[in-house]
Amino acid sequence: MKFSFDQIVPRRQTNSEKWNHYPEDVLPFWVADMDFPAPPPILDALHQAVSLGALGYDFPTKALREAVSGRMENLYGWKIDPQDVVATPGLVSAFNAAALMLCEPGDGYLIQPPVYMPFNELQQYHGFIRQEVPLTCGQQRNRIRYDVDWDSFKSGFHSHGSKTRMFLLCNPHNPTGQIYVREELKCMAELCLENNVVIVSDEIHSELLLGSSKHIPIASLSPEIAAHSVTLIAPSKTFNVPGLFCGFAIIPNADLRERYKKVMEHMTLHVNSLGLIAAQSAFSGDCDEWLAELRLHLKANRDFVVEFIEQSIPEIRTTVPDATYLSWFDCTSLQVPDPYTFFLNKAKVALNDGAKFGTGGSGFVRFNFGTSRGYVAEGLERMRKAIEADEPK
Repeated sequence: MKFSFDQIVPRRQTNSEKWNHYPEDVLPFWVADMDFPAPPPILDALHQAVSLGALGYDFPTKALREAVSGRMENLYGWKIDPQDVVATPGLVSAFNAAALMLCEPGDGYLIQPPVYMPFNELQQYHGFIRQEVPLTCGQQRNRIRYDVDWDSFKSGFHSHGSKTRMFLLCNPHNPTGQIYVREELKCMAELCLENNVVIVSDEIHSELLLGSSKHIPIASLSPEIAAHSVTLIAPSKTFNVPGLFCGFAIIPNADLRERYKKVMEHMTLHVNSLGLIAAQSAFSGDCDEWLAELRLHLKANRDFVVEFIEQSIPEIRTTVPDATYLSWFDCTSLQVPDPYTFFLNKAKVALNDGAKFGTGGSGFVRFNFGTSRGYVAEGLERMRKAIEADEPK
Protein backbone atom coordinates (compact mmCIF):
# COMPACT_ATOMS: atom_id res chain seq x y z
CA MET A 1 0.00 0.00 0.00
CA LYS A 2 1.19 3.51 -0.81
CA PHE A 3 -0.08 5.08 2.44
CA SER A 4 0.47 3.90 6.01
CA PHE A 5 -2.38 4.25 8.47
CA ASP A 6 -0.50 2.69 11.36
CA GLN A 7 1.74 5.76 11.58
CA ILE A 8 -0.34 8.29 13.48
CA VAL A 9 0.28 11.93 14.28
CA PRO A 10 1.45 12.49 17.88
CA ARG A 11 -0.90 15.12 19.25
CA ARG A 12 -0.26 15.25 22.99
CA GLN A 13 1.82 18.41 22.47
CA THR A 14 -0.82 20.13 20.33
CA ASN A 15 -4.16 21.71 21.22
CA SER A 16 -5.98 18.48 20.29
CA GLU A 17 -9.21 18.14 22.23
CA LYS A 18 -9.24 14.40 21.66
CA TRP A 19 -5.78 13.80 23.10
CA ASN A 20 -5.62 16.41 25.87
CA HIS A 21 -9.05 16.41 27.48
CA TYR A 22 -8.17 13.41 29.65
CA PRO A 23 -4.96 12.62 31.61
CA GLU A 24 -2.02 11.20 29.67
CA ASP A 25 -2.58 7.66 30.95
CA VAL A 26 -6.00 7.56 29.22
CA LEU A 27 -6.28 6.33 25.62
CA PRO A 28 -8.84 8.45 23.70
CA PHE A 29 -11.45 6.74 21.54
CA TRP A 30 -14.12 9.41 21.84
CA VAL A 31 -13.97 12.55 19.64
CA ALA A 32 -14.85 11.62 16.05
CA ASP A 33 -11.66 12.55 14.31
CA MET A 34 -8.97 10.20 13.05
CA ASP A 35 -5.32 10.07 14.10
CA PHE A 36 -3.90 10.03 10.56
CA PRO A 37 -2.42 12.92 8.59
CA ALA A 38 -4.75 14.45 6.03
CA PRO A 39 -4.16 13.34 2.42
CA PRO A 40 -0.96 14.72 0.83
CA PRO A 41 -2.81 16.73 -1.88
CA ILE A 42 -4.74 18.60 0.82
CA LEU A 43 -1.60 19.23 2.84
CA ASP A 44 0.20 20.43 -0.30
CA ALA A 45 -2.62 22.85 -1.10
CA LEU A 46 -2.62 24.19 2.47
CA HIS A 47 1.16 24.58 2.52
CA GLN A 48 1.00 26.52 -0.73
CA ALA A 49 -1.69 28.82 0.64
CA VAL A 50 0.18 29.48 3.89
CA SER A 51 3.45 30.10 2.03
CA LEU A 52 1.87 33.11 0.32
CA GLY A 53 1.75 34.75 3.73
CA ALA A 54 -1.59 36.51 3.32
CA LEU A 55 -4.48 34.88 5.20
CA GLY A 56 -7.33 37.21 4.35
CA TYR A 57 -11.01 36.67 3.68
CA ASP A 58 -11.84 34.11 0.99
CA PHE A 59 -15.15 33.15 -0.56
CA PRO A 60 -16.54 29.91 -2.02
CA THR A 61 -15.67 30.01 -5.71
CA LYS A 62 -17.66 28.76 -8.66
CA ALA A 63 -14.93 26.15 -9.17
CA LEU A 64 -15.50 24.84 -5.64
CA ARG A 65 -19.25 24.59 -6.12
CA GLU A 66 -18.62 22.81 -9.41
CA ALA A 67 -16.28 20.38 -7.65
CA VAL A 68 -19.04 19.56 -5.14
CA SER A 69 -21.70 19.11 -7.81
CA GLY A 70 -19.29 17.07 -9.94
CA ARG A 71 -18.57 14.76 -7.03
CA MET A 72 -22.27 14.14 -6.45
CA GLU A 73 -22.67 13.16 -10.10
CA ASN A 74 -19.55 10.99 -10.15
CA LEU A 75 -20.39 9.14 -6.95
CA TYR A 76 -24.17 8.82 -7.18
CA GLY A 77 -25.27 9.90 -10.64
CA TRP A 78 -27.01 12.82 -8.89
CA LYS A 79 -26.98 15.88 -11.12
CA ILE A 80 -27.22 19.16 -9.25
CA ASP A 81 -26.61 22.72 -10.33
CA PRO A 82 -23.49 24.26 -8.78
CA GLN A 83 -25.65 27.18 -7.63
CA ASP A 84 -27.51 24.73 -5.36
CA VAL A 85 -24.36 24.43 -3.21
CA VAL A 86 -24.03 26.68 -0.14
CA ALA A 87 -20.82 26.63 1.90
CA THR A 88 -21.24 26.24 5.66
CA PRO A 89 -18.84 26.29 8.63
CA GLY A 90 -19.36 22.62 9.44
CA LEU A 91 -22.47 20.50 9.68
CA VAL A 92 -23.60 21.30 13.22
CA SER A 93 -23.88 24.95 12.23
CA ALA A 94 -25.50 23.83 8.98
CA PHE A 95 -28.37 21.87 10.53
CA ASN A 96 -28.88 24.51 13.22
CA ALA A 97 -29.30 27.05 10.41
CA ALA A 98 -31.75 24.73 8.65
CA ALA A 99 -33.75 24.32 11.85
CA LEU A 100 -33.92 28.08 12.34
CA MET A 101 -35.06 28.45 8.73
CA LEU A 102 -37.83 25.89 9.07
CA CYS A 103 -39.03 26.01 12.67
CA GLU A 104 -40.46 28.47 15.16
CA PRO A 105 -40.33 27.84 18.92
CA GLY A 106 -42.95 25.21 19.67
CA ASP A 107 -42.67 23.56 16.25
CA GLY A 108 -41.56 19.95 16.09
CA TYR A 109 -38.57 18.27 14.51
CA LEU A 110 -38.27 14.52 14.02
CA ILE A 111 -35.19 12.46 14.92
CA GLN A 112 -34.30 8.77 15.21
CA PRO A 113 -32.46 8.14 18.50
CA PRO A 114 -30.04 7.02 19.63
CA VAL A 115 -28.46 9.62 17.36
CA TYR A 116 -25.63 12.15 17.08
CA MET A 117 -25.65 14.22 20.25
CA PRO A 118 -26.29 17.74 18.81
CA PHE A 119 -29.48 16.49 17.13
CA ASN A 120 -30.99 16.18 20.58
CA GLU A 121 -29.97 19.69 21.61
CA LEU A 122 -32.11 21.74 19.22
CA GLN A 123 -34.94 21.61 21.75
CA GLN A 124 -32.72 22.92 24.52
CA TYR A 125 -31.11 25.68 22.47
CA HIS A 126 -33.98 26.89 20.29
CA GLY A 127 -37.22 25.74 21.88
CA PHE A 128 -38.13 23.39 19.03
CA ILE A 129 -39.98 20.29 20.19
CA ARG A 130 -38.03 17.06 19.79
CA GLN A 131 -40.27 14.38 18.30
CA GLU A 132 -38.60 11.01 18.65
CA VAL A 133 -39.07 7.89 16.55
CA PRO A 134 -36.55 5.57 18.24
CA LEU A 135 -34.81 2.91 16.22
CA THR A 136 -35.38 -0.67 17.37
CA CYS A 137 -32.35 -2.73 18.33
CA GLY A 138 -32.12 -6.36 17.31
CA GLN A 139 -29.53 -8.86 18.52
CA GLN A 140 -27.90 -11.92 17.02
CA ARG A 141 -25.29 -13.35 19.38
CA ASN A 142 -22.78 -10.56 20.00
CA ARG A 143 -23.94 -8.40 17.12
CA ILE A 144 -26.64 -5.75 17.15
CA ARG A 145 -28.38 -3.97 14.32
CA TYR A 146 -31.09 -1.33 14.24
CA ASP A 147 -34.31 -1.06 12.26
CA VAL A 148 -36.83 1.69 11.63
CA ASP A 149 -40.05 1.33 13.62
CA TRP A 150 -42.43 2.35 10.86
CA ASP A 151 -45.51 2.62 13.07
CA SER A 152 -43.59 4.95 15.37
CA PHE A 153 -42.27 6.90 12.39
CA LYS A 154 -45.76 7.47 10.98
CA SER A 155 -47.19 8.59 14.31
CA GLY A 156 -44.15 10.74 15.15
CA PHE A 157 -45.33 13.58 12.95
CA HIS A 158 -48.22 14.19 15.30
CA SER A 159 -46.53 13.68 18.66
CA HIS A 160 -46.40 16.22 21.52
CA GLY A 161 -49.13 18.30 19.85
CA SER A 162 -46.56 20.06 17.70
CA LYS A 163 -46.55 20.59 13.95
CA THR A 164 -43.52 18.82 12.51
CA ARG A 165 -41.49 21.12 10.26
CA MET A 166 -38.26 19.17 9.79
CA PHE A 167 -37.07 15.58 9.67
CA LEU A 168 -33.42 15.53 10.74
CA LEU A 169 -31.97 12.40 9.14
CA CYS A 170 -28.54 10.94 9.88
CA ASN A 171 -27.34 8.70 7.04
CA PRO A 172 -24.96 6.94 7.43
CA HIS A 173 -26.22 6.84 10.97
CA ASN A 174 -24.13 8.01 13.90
CA PRO A 175 -23.57 6.12 16.22
CA THR A 176 -24.82 2.86 14.67
CA GLY A 177 -22.87 3.17 11.42
CA GLN A 178 -25.78 1.82 9.40
CA ILE A 179 -26.69 2.93 5.90
CA TYR A 180 -30.34 3.15 4.94
CA VAL A 181 -31.22 1.29 1.76
CA ARG A 182 -33.24 2.74 -1.11
CA GLU A 183 -36.58 1.29 0.05
CA GLU A 184 -36.17 2.73 3.54
CA LEU A 185 -35.18 6.15 2.24
CA LYS A 186 -38.07 6.17 -0.20
CA CYS A 187 -40.57 5.34 2.54
CA MET A 188 -39.17 8.04 4.85
CA ALA A 189 -39.27 10.61 2.07
CA GLU A 190 -42.82 9.76 1.04
CA LEU A 191 -44.04 10.12 4.62
CA CYS A 192 -42.30 13.49 4.88
CA LEU A 193 -43.89 14.67 1.63
CA GLU A 194 -47.33 13.54 2.83
CA ASN A 195 -46.87 15.62 5.97
CA ASN A 196 -45.26 18.62 4.23
CA VAL A 197 -42.04 18.15 6.19
CA VAL A 198 -38.64 19.21 4.87
CA ILE A 199 -35.87 16.60 5.06
CA VAL A 200 -32.53 17.83 6.42
CA SER A 201 -30.10 14.98 5.81
CA ASP A 202 -26.73 14.87 7.55
CA GLU A 203 -24.60 12.74 5.21
CA ILE A 204 -21.19 13.68 6.57
CA HIS A 205 -20.00 10.04 6.74
CA SER A 206 -21.27 9.14 3.26
CA GLU A 207 -17.81 8.48 1.78
CA LEU A 208 -16.47 6.45 4.70
CA LEU A 209 -17.89 3.22 3.30
CA LEU A 210 -16.72 -0.13 4.60
CA GLY A 211 -16.66 -3.18 2.37
CA SER A 212 -19.32 -3.32 -0.33
CA SER A 213 -21.64 -0.77 1.30
CA LYS A 214 -23.27 1.82 -0.97
CA HIS A 215 -24.62 5.22 -0.02
CA ILE A 216 -27.66 6.85 -1.63
CA PRO A 217 -28.37 10.56 -0.97
CA ILE A 218 -32.04 10.75 -0.09
CA ALA A 219 -32.48 13.82 -2.29
CA SER A 220 -31.23 11.86 -5.31
CA LEU A 221 -34.33 9.62 -5.28
CA SER A 222 -36.51 12.06 -7.23
CA PRO A 223 -36.77 15.76 -8.15
CA GLU A 224 -39.80 16.09 -5.86
CA ILE A 225 -37.86 14.76 -2.88
CA ALA A 226 -34.89 16.98 -3.76
CA ALA A 227 -37.21 20.01 -3.74
CA HIS A 228 -38.11 19.20 -0.14
CA SER A 229 -34.57 18.43 1.03
CA VAL A 230 -31.44 20.03 2.40
CA THR A 231 -28.49 17.66 2.01
CA LEU A 232 -25.45 18.29 4.21
CA ILE A 233 -22.00 17.00 3.28
CA ALA A 234 -18.40 17.84 4.18
CA PRO A 235 -14.85 16.69 3.56
CA SER A 236 -14.13 16.84 7.28
CA LYS A 237 -14.69 13.25 8.40
CA THR A 238 -13.67 11.52 5.16
CA PHE A 239 -10.40 13.39 4.70
CA ASN A 240 -9.73 14.13 8.39
CA VAL A 241 -9.88 17.93 8.29
CA PRO A 242 -12.69 18.59 10.82
CA GLY A 243 -10.79 21.43 12.50
CA LEU A 244 -11.03 23.49 9.29
CA PHE A 245 -14.82 23.77 9.68
CA CYS A 246 -16.04 23.61 6.11
CA GLY A 247 -19.16 21.86 4.86
CA PHE A 248 -21.86 22.29 2.24
CA ALA A 249 -25.65 22.43 2.10
CA ILE A 250 -27.09 21.23 -1.22
CA ILE A 251 -30.49 22.90 -1.69
CA PRO A 252 -32.10 22.49 -5.13
CA ASN A 253 -35.25 24.40 -4.10
CA ALA A 254 -34.48 28.07 -4.90
CA ASP A 255 -36.87 29.44 -2.27
CA LEU A 256 -35.43 27.24 0.48
CA ARG A 257 -31.91 28.09 -0.64
CA GLU A 258 -32.47 31.86 -0.43
CA ARG A 259 -34.14 31.52 2.96
CA TYR A 260 -31.22 29.39 4.12
CA LYS A 261 -28.68 31.97 2.97
CA LYS A 262 -30.51 34.68 4.89
CA VAL A 263 -30.36 32.63 8.09
CA MET A 264 -26.63 32.07 7.53
CA GLU A 265 -26.16 35.82 7.13
CA HIS A 266 -28.22 36.52 10.24
CA MET A 267 -26.07 34.06 12.23
CA THR A 268 -22.91 35.63 10.69
CA LEU A 269 -21.63 32.19 9.72
CA HIS A 270 -18.53 32.35 7.54
CA VAL A 271 -16.33 29.51 6.33
CA ASN A 272 -12.65 29.19 7.21
CA SER A 273 -10.51 30.18 4.21
CA LEU A 274 -8.20 27.17 4.60
CA GLY A 275 -11.25 24.96 4.88
CA LEU A 276 -12.39 26.09 1.44
CA ILE A 277 -8.95 25.24 0.02
CA ALA A 278 -8.99 21.79 1.62
CA ALA A 279 -12.50 21.13 0.32
CA GLN A 280 -11.49 22.05 -3.24
CA SER A 281 -8.68 19.50 -3.11
CA ALA A 282 -10.80 16.84 -1.43
CA PHE A 283 -13.74 16.98 -3.83
CA SER A 284 -11.64 17.37 -6.97
CA GLY A 285 -10.69 13.69 -6.82
CA ASP A 286 -7.02 14.28 -6.00
CA CYS A 287 -7.35 12.33 -2.75
CA ASP A 288 -9.32 9.33 -3.99
CA GLU A 289 -6.36 6.94 -3.97
CA TRP A 290 -5.69 7.86 -0.34
CA LEU A 291 -9.38 7.39 0.47
CA ALA A 292 -9.49 3.93 -1.11
CA GLU A 293 -6.63 2.77 1.11
CA LEU A 294 -8.13 4.44 4.17
CA ARG A 295 -11.33 2.47 3.66
CA LEU A 296 -9.39 -0.79 3.57
CA HIS A 297 -7.68 0.12 6.84
CA LEU A 298 -10.93 1.11 8.53
CA LYS A 299 -12.72 -2.04 7.35
CA ALA A 300 -9.88 -4.17 8.73
CA ASN A 301 -10.08 -2.28 12.03
CA ARG A 302 -13.86 -2.75 12.13
CA ASP A 303 -13.51 -6.48 11.54
CA PHE A 304 -10.82 -6.68 14.22
CA VAL A 305 -13.10 -4.92 16.71
CA VAL A 306 -16.01 -7.27 15.97
CA GLU A 307 -13.82 -10.37 16.26
CA PHE A 308 -12.21 -9.17 19.49
CA ILE A 309 -15.58 -8.46 21.08
CA GLU A 310 -17.00 -11.82 20.05
CA GLN A 311 -14.01 -13.82 21.19
CA SER A 312 -12.67 -11.90 24.17
CA ILE A 313 -15.45 -9.67 25.58
CA PRO A 314 -18.66 -11.65 25.04
CA GLU A 315 -20.36 -9.57 27.75
CA ILE A 316 -20.50 -6.71 25.21
CA ARG A 317 -22.52 -6.63 22.00
CA THR A 318 -21.45 -4.50 19.04
CA THR A 319 -22.67 -3.09 15.77
CA VAL A 320 -20.97 -4.01 12.51
CA PRO A 321 -21.01 -0.56 10.88
CA ASP A 322 -21.59 -0.21 7.14
CA ALA A 323 -19.78 3.14 7.23
CA THR A 324 -17.97 5.55 9.59
CA TYR A 325 -15.14 4.60 11.94
CA LEU A 326 -17.47 4.26 14.94
CA SER A 327 -18.52 1.13 16.81
CA TRP A 328 -21.52 1.19 19.14
CA PHE A 329 -21.16 -1.12 22.13
CA ASP A 330 -24.11 -2.47 24.12
CA CYS A 331 -22.78 -2.83 27.67
CA THR A 332 -26.12 -3.39 29.39
CA SER A 333 -25.14 -6.93 30.37
CA LEU A 334 -22.18 -5.67 32.39
CA GLN A 335 -22.78 -5.34 36.10
CA VAL A 336 -21.84 -1.66 36.11
CA PRO A 337 -24.20 1.32 36.46
CA ASP A 338 -22.32 3.51 33.96
CA PRO A 339 -20.02 1.87 31.38
CA TYR A 340 -18.52 5.19 30.27
CA THR A 341 -17.28 6.00 33.79
CA PHE A 342 -16.30 2.39 34.43
CA PHE A 343 -14.01 2.16 31.40
CA LEU A 344 -12.58 5.62 32.00
CA ASN A 345 -11.65 4.86 35.61
CA LYS A 346 -10.88 1.15 35.46
CA ALA A 347 -9.45 0.74 31.95
CA LYS A 348 -8.11 4.25 31.32
CA VAL A 349 -10.06 4.29 28.05
CA ALA A 350 -12.10 7.34 27.05
CA LEU A 351 -15.26 6.55 25.08
CA ASN A 352 -18.43 8.49 24.31
CA ASP A 353 -21.20 8.08 26.86
CA GLY A 354 -24.16 6.49 25.10
CA ALA A 355 -26.67 8.35 27.27
CA LYS A 356 -25.75 11.57 25.46
CA PHE A 357 -27.08 10.10 22.21
CA GLY A 358 -30.59 10.26 23.63
CA THR A 359 -33.31 7.66 24.00
CA GLY A 360 -31.96 4.12 23.81
CA GLY A 361 -28.37 5.17 24.52
CA SER A 362 -28.08 4.47 28.24
CA GLY A 363 -25.80 1.52 28.91
CA PHE A 364 -24.00 1.98 25.58
CA VAL A 365 -20.68 3.56 24.61
CA ARG A 366 -19.25 4.68 21.26
CA PHE A 367 -15.75 3.56 20.24
CA ASN A 368 -13.70 5.36 17.57
CA PHE A 369 -11.52 2.91 15.61
CA GLY A 370 -10.14 5.59 13.26
CA THR A 371 -6.61 5.10 14.52
CA SER A 372 -3.75 2.60 14.32
CA ARG A 373 -4.42 -1.10 14.79
CA GLY A 374 -2.04 -1.06 17.74
CA TYR A 375 -4.09 1.55 19.59
CA VAL A 376 -7.35 -0.28 18.79
CA ALA A 377 -5.93 -3.51 20.17
CA GLU A 378 -4.55 -1.84 23.29
CA GLY A 379 -7.82 -0.06 24.02
CA LEU A 380 -9.91 -3.20 23.68
CA GLU A 381 -7.45 -5.22 25.77
CA ARG A 382 -7.63 -2.62 28.54
CA MET A 383 -11.42 -2.90 28.45
CA ARG A 384 -11.24 -6.70 28.60
CA LYS A 385 -8.92 -6.65 31.60
CA ALA A 386 -11.11 -4.12 33.42
CA ILE A 387 -14.17 -6.34 32.98
CA GLU A 388 -12.23 -9.43 34.06
CA ALA A 389 -10.92 -7.67 37.18
CA ASP A 390 -14.44 -6.52 38.09
CA GLU A 391 -15.99 -9.98 37.93
CA PRO A 392 -16.82 -11.59 41.28
CA LYS A 393 -14.13 -14.02 42.35
